[in-house]
Amino acid sequence: MSALKGHVVPKTDTLRAVTFHQKSQGRPRTVGVVAGSFNPPTIAHEELVYAAGFHVDEVVCVVPGVLPHKDYFGATLKQRVEMLAAAVELPCSIATSEKGLFIDIARECRADFGPEVRLSFVCGRDAAERILTWDYGRPGVVEQMLGEFELLVAPRGGHFTPPAQFRDRIHALHVKSGHEDVSSTEVRERIARGEPWEHLVPEGIRERVREIYS
Repeated sequence: MSALKGHVVPKTDTLRAVTFHQKSQGRPRTVGVVAGSFNPPTIAHEELVYAAGFHVDEVVCVVPGVLPHKDYFGATLKQRVEMLAAAVELPCSIATSEKGLFIDIARECRADFGPEVRLSFVCGRDAAERILTWDYGRPGVVEQMLGEFELLVAPRGGHFTPPAQFRDRIHALHVKSGHEDVSSTEVRERIARGEPWEHLVPEGIRERVREIYS
């Protein structure tokens, strides 16, 4: 491991990189990672990409091949990538990872972008709390993760107040009002109940969502 500008970065010579399906041009110095199941992508995901774009040079949406906190169901990995490409009209990259944890995805991203890139994971309040309180089986994991990447945290069911020791690594992300509580789960449940759901997903994927989840 080597130190760079106050944070810890791993050596990348033996790491596998994420697989890009859509990639922006250039070599960014700062990258925002929106990692999620995207089952399906929603207007909240689209807003996260938009809001993160004010903080970083490039935003990359990463679909994990495995999910550490939930089972894989619904749309296939390929369908999720296709929906993302059609859903997010803003300039961003789209990639898949063989891993599921943020720290593993961060290292895969560094294998492509380089060890000096400043990484920020973009997430909601609930995900940030899960990252900080998850039982990783050994002490010091949270400190290690936040040494490798920062967090941009959007409100979700309330605003997030980071612990004092992490305030230089966790930052608030302001999103458009009305998007905070939109979720893929709500979309799927509304479809199952026969309730209106179209307003919760980007217009470009509504027919595809109907085909997959109806």
